[in-house]
Amino acid sequence: MKVLRHEEFADGCEAACNGPYANRWSKTMMGYGPESNHFVVELTYNYGIKSYELGNDFRGITIRSSEVLKRAKAKKWPILPGNVLEAPGGYKFHIIDAPQPTDRDPVEKVTLSCSNLLKSINYWNGLLELTIFDRTDKTVLLGFKEREAKLELENIEGPVQRAAAYGRIAFACPFEEQPKIAKKIEHHKQTILKPLISLDTPGKATVRVIILADPDGHEICFVDEEGFTELSQVDPEADKLLNRYIEKDRS
Repeated sequence: MKVLRHEEFADGCEAACNGPYANRWSKTMMGYGPESNHFVVELTYNYGIKSYELGNDFRGITIRSSEVLKRAKAKKWPILPGNVLEAPGGYKFHIIDAPQPTDRDPVEKVTLSCSNLLKSINYWNGLLELTIFDRTDKTVLLGFKEREAKLELENIEGPVQRAAAYGRIAFACPFEEQPKIAKKIEHHKQTILKPLISLDTPGKATVRVIILADPDGHEICFVDEEGFTELSQVDPEADKLLNRYIEKDRS
C-alpha cells in the first residue's frame, strides 16, 4: 500500500478517533489508491502507548494479490496456513493467490465478528441500507457498490469482545444525509456514540461526522462527503512526513 496522507495531533480526538486516549497521536492513511475510490486503512498511533489488548471483533482484511505473497517470501515474512499474513500487533491479512487487479481495488473485504447474524443484517442492511451481495449460514457480505471493497460479518456464536484495540468502519455520505441518518437511528432506538460534530485537522479541511454503534458495538462513522473530499486529497509528501516523525519518535 502507499502512504496517502499523514497527520499529527497534539491532543486526543473529540470523537475518539484515536481511541480512549487524551495524548498526542497521529494518523496515517494507507491504501492502493486515492481515498475517493479505494478502501483505505487508517493507522492511528498513540505516542507513549506500547501495546493494545486485542479482542475477537476484527477477523481480518482480504486482499487479492499473489504479488503480496511473493514479497512476503522474498522478505521472509511468515506466511501462515491459508495464505494469512499477520501484521505487527496481531492483525490478520488474508491473501488470495491471484494477480493483483489493476481495474479495481485489490482489497476485497473487511471481516468483523458478530454474535447474531440476523440482528446484524437487520441493522446493516435494514437500517444503514447496505446491499447484501452474498450470504451463508454464518456470514453475510455487504456493501454500497458492486466494484468496491465489502464488509463481511461472521457469526462467531458468542459474545463479541472489543477489548482495547478496536477501530471503526467509516463511510462518506452527502452532508445533507447525516441528519437523516441520525434521525433514523434515533427512531429505531439504536446507539449514537457521538452526535453530529465537526472535527478539525491542522492546516486542512474541517469535516462533520456522526459515530454509531451496531448491535455488537462495532463503531461506524459517517463523514460528510464534501469536507472529506477536500481533506482526503493525496499528499505527495506524505511518505517523507511520516518517515520524519518516525525518526523523531524512535520508539
